[in-house]
This record gives sequence, structure tokens and C-alpha cells, in this order.
Amino acid sequence: MTTYVCKPKDAQRKWVLVDAEGQTLGRLSTVVARILMGKHRPDYTPNIDTGDFVVVVNAEKVRLTGKKLENKLYSWHTGYPGGIKRVPAGRMLKEHPERVIEWSVKGMLPKGSLGRKQGTKLKAYKGPDHPHQAQRPEKISIPA
Repeated sequence: MTTYVCKPKDAQRKWVLVDAEGQTLGRLSTVVARILMGKHRPDYTPNIDTGDFVVVVNAEKVRLTGKKLENKLYSWHTGYPGGIKRVPAGRMLKEHPERVIEWSVKGMLPKGSLGRKQGTKLKAYKGPDHPHQAQRPEKISIPA
């Protein structure tokens, strides 16, 4: 008996479409992160990128529970002295809803070069339209 180990050239990637309308941010992010890593596949290998591409639409309609819209802060540094920026989640959701989903999912991916590579397969969009119709993404439903 031998254990099957997937090679990078053998990974068959699909495209998956997820509608974020009415979904809770954290629960949506965990499902998307698992798909990006490939944990839903029988040929999952922890050190190989075997995950699928994920297209998330209606990012502005994702839900945040509790008082996270007012209390949760997104922070980043511009690279300049004194350049720390902090924005509440409510404002970030209005101005850049796709970043809210991207940052949430990328925080759940492995840290390092493999996680960064897996994060590039996530495509989030504000409205219901996306430019990936040619890939024929398979729509999946996430229980609310």
C-alpha cells in the first residue's frame, strides 16, 4: 500500500462561483478558504496547491454580526513615517467590499509562499457581474 501524493502538474483546477448575499463574513470565508486550499478534494496534499479558483460576487451584501460594523478596524501601513491607516468595517464595506472578503479569506490561508499563491486564486467582485464567464464557474450554495 502506498499513499497517493498529488503532483503540481496533476492538479485539475475548477472554477467555483459563490454568492455572498446574506452570508456571514466569517462562515463564508472559511468555506472559501477550504476550497482555495483544496481540502474539499480527495487528492488534497498539504504542500501542493491543489485548490480551485473561487469567484465571489455580491461582496457588498455580506453580513457582519454584532457591532462589528462600528467596532472592527482594518489597519495597514502605507510605508511612510506615521502612515498607519485604520478604517472601520462599515466604511470599508461601503467603499471596498471586495477587500473585506479578500482580507478575511487570506487571513485563513497558510502563511508563506504557498498561502500567497493560493490567495491569488480568489476573485471577489462588488456586484453580481464578473469577467470570468468564459471559465464557466460552477455555482455552489453555502447554507446560511
